[in-house]
Amino acid sequence: MGQQFTNAEGEQTEIDVAELQEWYKKFVVECPSGTLFMHEFKRFFGVQDNQEAAEYVENMFRAFDKNGDNTIDFLEYVAALNLVLRGKLEHKLRWTFKVYDKDGNGCIDKPELLEIVESIYRLKKVCWSDVEDRTPLLTPEEVVDRIFQLVDENGDGQLSLDEFIDGARKDKWVMKMLQMDVNPGGWITEQRRKSALF
Repeated sequence: MGQQFTNAEGEQTEIDVAELQEWYKKFVVECPSGTLFMHEFKRFFGVQDNQEAAEYVENMFRAFDKNGDNTIDFLEYVAALNLVLRGKLEHKLRWTFKVYDKDGNGCIDKPELLEIVESIYRLKKVCWSDVEDRTPLLTPEEVVDRIFQLVDENGDGQLSLDEFIDGARKDKWVMKMLQMDVNPGGWITEQRRKSALF
């Protein structure tokens, strides 16, 4: 039987006790204070010297920091791992929305989305084709404009959470672009091999 806890969406989730104990051991080894600070989170992802990546990771950190105390405690850590490693699509989209909504007003406007898309392009170089001249397939501005054309149902220049989720579900290209994050699940899986923390 597992341990019940409430996830980021307010739902009861069960995690195997042995797995939870293993996560706790690793968390305590890496964070003896019982909390994970921003600088440790950046170090974990190896982005201390990369400003674009650091900004994106800071947004990820804030999305995982549920109580807004600028630290991630063990319960927030478990919720984050559970979301990234096992979360349902809708939960991951809700989390992605929170990361993209930098000012926390409940909507994503074009400048917010453009800033994220530009950061992700710089991080992953996803905008370059495989041809030698390195011609961009779509500019970040074109990606943002196309997303808004397809997703902004009421034409108010902002994406609500519902528009964001519905747009991602309806259009595979939009889904790919909106989930064009730096794959925290992949990072965590890779880092689990390297770090005591995960």
